Amino acid sequence: MTLPHHSEKHRIQKHFDSRASRYESSAILQREVCQRMLDRLQWLKLQPQTIVDVGTGTGWGIQGLMKYYRSARVMALDLSMPMLQQVRAKSGWFRKPGLICADAEALPLADESVDMIFSNLMLQWCHPETVFAEFKRILRPGGVLMFSTFGPDTLKELRHCWAQVDDAVHVNEFTDMHDLGDALLVSGFAEPVMDADLMTLTYQHAKDVMLDLKNIGANTPLGKQPRGLVTPRRLQNVLDAYETFRTENVLPASFEVVYGHAWKPEHAIKKSNNSEIKVPLDTILKSHK
Repeated sequence: MTLPHHSEKHRIQKHFDSRASRYESSAILQREVCQRMLDRLQWLKLQPQTIVDVGTGTGWGIQGLMKYYRSARVMALDLSMPMLQQVRAKSGWFRKPGLICADAEALPLADESVDMIFSNLMLQWCHPETVFAEFKRILRPGGVLMFSTFGPDTLKELRHCWAQVDDAVHVNEFTDMHDLGDALLVSGFAEPVMDADLMTLTYQHAKDVMLDLKNIGANTPLGKQPRGLVTPRRLQNVLDAYETFRTENVLPASFEVVYGHAWKPEHAIKKSNNSEIKVPLDTILKSHK
């Protein structure tokens, strides 16, 4: 995956700022993945007192977390202030979440101040190892990280169609699930568990795929600036190429959704001279009690 620099982060922030009011109308997949993550909470033997939802968007995760952990202090963190304003504007809160406008790669939270980090479809906008290091820093020993992100097969149809037209980058490249698991270990997390689902949304027209991506701020490839405007002819060539994927009168858009969770060890993880990572057995046992 191409890594974002500061100028890239500013561009991503501006893009999400401009789409905040229309985000929910197109973010069907984001809601579904968020709900699947919330459903996994039942398997965690943990009663966190402090939770932060990193990359909260308009707050679906926050609502579920506050219902599931009714006594916990829950904070919503996002790079986009207009997104957080959408969280604030929601009615029906039985208690208000804390709002933090910040970059996941430089969290304004104290060391070992959080019991749980929940992050739904945010990691693809960041350098994973930098974010994981920040997550580990703010987690208390025995704390848990739960996240989802996109894998390499995401939007494979659209990527194929653009490749028929030019060699520019129009669709983000995403990190492989196994590389994310390795990054968790390098960052000092214990017991990383990774799995993936291939989810498919269907559309009547290829333009609708692009419109949804625009409305959720996901049509901004990282690391590559557009080389001039896309001409109507090139765009039409992409739309025509997409038609080759039509099945049963609909067009598919594939999303490889990667899920991960890992624990911050109760004790420091030791690295041996041969680069093996050693995790004390009692750390593994305690984290599942």
